[in-house]
Amino acid sequence: MNRNKVSRDGPGCFFPPRLIVRLQIQSTPSIMADQLSPEEKFTLITRNLQEVLGEEKLKQVLQERELKVYWGTATTGKPHVAYFVPMSKIADFLRAGCEVTVLFADLHAYLDNMKAPWELLELRVKYYEQVIKAMLESIGVPLQKLRFIKGTDFQLSREYTLDVYRLSSMVTEHDAKKAGAEVVKQVEHPLLSGLLYPGLQALDEEYLQVDAQFGGVDQRKIFTLAEKYLPSLGYAKRAHLMNPMVPGLTGAKMSSSEEESKIDLLDSKEDVKKKLKKAFCEPRNIQNNGVLSFVKHVLFPLRGEFCIKRDPKWGGDKVYTGFEEVEKDFAEEMIHPGDLKASVEAALNQLLDPIRKKFESPELRKLTNSAYPDPSKTKAGGKGAKTGGGGGGEDGELVPSRLDIRVGKVISVEKHPDADSLYLEKIDVGEPEPRTVVSGLVAYVSQEDLQDRMVLVLCNLKPQKMRGIESQAMLLCASV
Repeated sequence: MNRNKVSRDGPGCFFPPRLIVRLQIQSTPSIMADQLSPEEKFTLITRNLQEVLGEEKLKQVLQERELKVYWGTATTGKPHVAYFVPMSKIADFLRAGCEVTVLFADLHAYLDNMKAPWELLELRVKYYEQVIKAMLESIGVPLQKLRFIKGTDFQLSREYTLDVYRLSSMVTEHDAKKAGAEVVKQVEHPLLSGLLYPGLQALDEEYLQVDAQFGGVDQRKIFTLAEKYLPSLGYAKRAHLMNPMVPGLTGAKMSSSEEESKIDLLDSKEDVKKKLKKAFCEPRNIQNNGVLSFVKHVLFPLRGEFCIKRDPKWGGDKVYTGFEEVEKDFAEEMIHPGDLKASVEAALNQLLDPIRKKFESPELRKLTNSAYPDPSKTKAGGKGAKTGGGGGGEDGELVPSRLDIRVGKVISVEKHPDADSLYLEKIDVGEPEPRTVVSGLVAYVSQEDLQDRMVLVLCNLKPQKMRGIESQAMLLCASV
């Protein structure tokens, strides 16, 4: 029965012992690692990854002993639900018997255009440690071989610092900038700190004494820099495991700095419902669908099945045991976007409930407020406070005059190299250089109709990367 044919409105080395945390194993129905063959461990370690560099090295290590893997996270913005994607892979690693290190990269957070102020680094590390533990506990992974490490407890040592200087004498400015292009915040006048970032991440592999580093595919250039330069320092080349990038609620990458693209781990059930209702989930679109991607990369690896909940008159509930069938039914409009969102909402709240409960404690509430102080309160009366006269209304007031809408001319338009549903445009808005704009209009407007067309462009949005290319404005479009 084609559910969607009925019209309905409805709705991405130097380890201080005090930081090595060992937690009690939780019982899981999965097979224990010592019952798995090296081949089965390799399959579990690499499933759902987008790319693996150094497969033969992984297989060789697994024939001899358990694999040592590390995942690092810069302690910047609050972790959001997309963090369940690496958490589900960490669960795979642990079930395969790997020794897993979680690195809280506090120094990296500071080096990345000072996303985390120095005075907040320690507080944010504590917040990340508490919330990552809560996430892992909520999905019931075995934690016997998991350890937590803070970056500044070994990255400020004499030996590490000397290696930073040694590496700096080898890596070119071009290679450092290229390596960090997808990870380090890109600004018009980049700081030297951003060039150091990739080299430090490469050195972490040696100082954490691991066989492999795990991260998103957006870190691939940092991984290849590590493979190129670590042997020059006399260190072994490591393997690299890469997750695909999961689209956010807007269809682009889910980001801590983009409020509309993400669901926070501490969001209320009402906020989860509201954000999912507004999420991009176009019928038949299986390419840039953050809701569908969450089902694939989190719910199926953790649960092995997914239930679509719907009214009996539309076919009733249906349990899927493979993502391919969900994807096929959505593409063929057998699953309504509203039903998909409602089902993901129910499953997501089950994951978030234990985290919310843990953070109800006064101590963790205080930690959250201290690590992430309210910007409006910190700026009030200070240098950032407005004194009026700007014509944009009171601070925070939503008035049309805050929108910088300009008339521009599309001087070039082509398909996005990495996304079939996106155009890559150059639009002249009267500035010295045309703006690069990424628009999801392939299904609605032809390239010929866009070329040389006069358009309205919203120019004061924060630049946002869409499939690796920074979009510097929004092309306004309406349909009847």
